Amino acid sequence: MIRELRTADEVRAACGDDDLLVWAAQGLRGGARAWALGEAVVAGCPGLSRADRLGVWGEASGAIELVRHALAELGPSYRPFGELELVREVTAKLDGLLQERGRFSWMSLDAAPVQGAPQVPGGGGSAEGRDGGAVRWLDGGEEAEVAGLLAADAPASYAVPGLAGVRRWAGVRVDGELAAVAADAWSAPEVGLLAGVATRARFRGRGLGGLVCRWVSAELVAAYGRAALMVDDDNAPALALYGRLGYRRRRVVATHVVS
Repeated sequence: MIRELRTADEVRAACGDDDLLVWAAQGLRGGARAWALGEAVVAGCPGLSRADRLGVWGEASGAIELVRHALAELGPSYRPFGELELVREVTAKLDGLLQERGRFSWMSLDAAPVQGAPQVPGGGGSAEGRDGGAVRWLDGGEEAEVAGLLAADAPASYAVPGLAGVRRWAGVRVDGELAAVAADAWSAPEVGLLAGVATRARFRGRGLGGLVCRWVSAELVAAYGRAALMVDDDNAPALALYGRLGYRRRRVVATHVVS
């Protein structure tokens, strides 16, 4: 029998504290809902990382019924996503209801990031940005600079200043200029999400993006207990960087309801 999960503790117990599903549940805040059936769980939250998302976890036969149930309850705007093989099987069994939208990697970290990597190459610029102490949380008055950096050098970033769920930005400066940034965005109470990672084009190749990512990852683990991020599968440099920091990778697929 399908049962609705009413608390964040129930969600964590039902899914074995899986970080992707726990993130999708968002602590059952902001209109999020979750259901369990046997060894499967789904959790949906509106407006999560710019979309209505439905996390899918567990054994396929139960997940198939849960996805059907959740979409009936929540509506067709929700996009089921989860580990590649599971969601592929769910999609195949739902008689044309779902269509693959995109593949990416979910990466998670449950301890402080590996120290000493990446290093910032020497040469040029000021002392700013050459050690982790130079990275800091930015104040609201600096968000216009963040927006300008993203517009010029990372226009596809999901996280942008002022967007609902984007909590705060960190950055590092070189000779007074904002050179690299990353955000704490759409974090759940038990999973901090790293997003909006970008480096100004002329500062690339110096390790500044990696410096900011390591610092923010440590902050997220300290604040939420663990960190996670989403990255395109064809972004080999980012995958390598996050792996060096200690993030573990899972291949994920997102789907949408066929209209």
